[in-house]
Amino acid sequence: MSSHTSETTTDAVAITASRVRTTPAHAPNQKHASRRALLALALACAAAPAFAGTSGSIALTTDYLFRGVSQTNQKPALQAGVEYAHDSGFYVGAWGSNVSWLSDTVVVGDDISSSLELDGYLGYRGKAGEIFSYDVGVLTYYYPGSYPSGFNSPNTTEVYLGGTLAPSETVSIGLKYSYSVTDLFGYADSDGSGYLDASLNWTFQPGWALNLHGGKQWIEGNKAFEYTDWKLAVTKSFDNGFSVAAAYSDTDAEKALYTNAHGNFLADSAFTLTLSKAF
Repeated sequence: MSSHTSETTTDAVAITASRVRTTPAHAPNQKHASRRALLALALACAAAPAFAGTSGSIALTTDYLFRGVSQTNQKPALQAGVEYAHDSGFYVGAWGSNVSWLSDTVVVGDDISSSLELDGYLGYRGKAGEIFSYDVGVLTYYYPGSYPSGFNSPNTTEVYLGGTLAPSETVSIGLKYSYSVTDLFGYADSDGSGYLDASLNWTFQPGWALNLHGGKQWIEGNKAFEYTDWKLAVTKSFDNGFSVAAAYSDTDAEKALYTNAHGNFLADSAFTLTLSKAF
């Protein structure tokens, strides 16, 4: 998601993310429509002009992890985002990715048909002094598709507040808290859930960065599903806007709760590679 990334770790690579949930199978009709929609978003991002505060990115990753949990049943994802930032500090953006965690809750049948995540967000970025910056905003995660009667909507809205301390040109330390004002990704009675994200980014050589991330997910009314996640990544950025990142992540999530209908533990330790192009 644009520069807003779901995780505050400013991985110079992809606009990537993931969600807390347990399971995965695509209904063919919805899958093809979602691929077309995602491709359209990617093309719009690529066509976005690099002036007037507009920026964008396209990324291909081996696994879409959000807060340490695979959103694609440990399979690759194509992602794209675009953002407009005004000189005043206000910004607005959109981001999208293929997903499968909702449809993967069943192995057969098409009671759930959803294979696309579309996010929209707006916020304000500012500075307080020379080395401290802050970011406040609202973000909505939207999952188009068809769901059985009585299914609790996975669509989620969070408000967030983050701060970054940059004591030098090569080091930044970030802290961000996200608070859900709706049920969190389909968990019943879970509004008021929170996620705390801490990050450290160090440019140790020109074009090379080390990214450290640690996070804690709290889920109101669903304490058993709460967990901690962490990540270590190295990013190589090139002058032409391309970047490559290699990351290792893990969680302490309960295996029985985060294993989907296909038998895959979605919150397991994972090594991912991501190629992205910024515009």
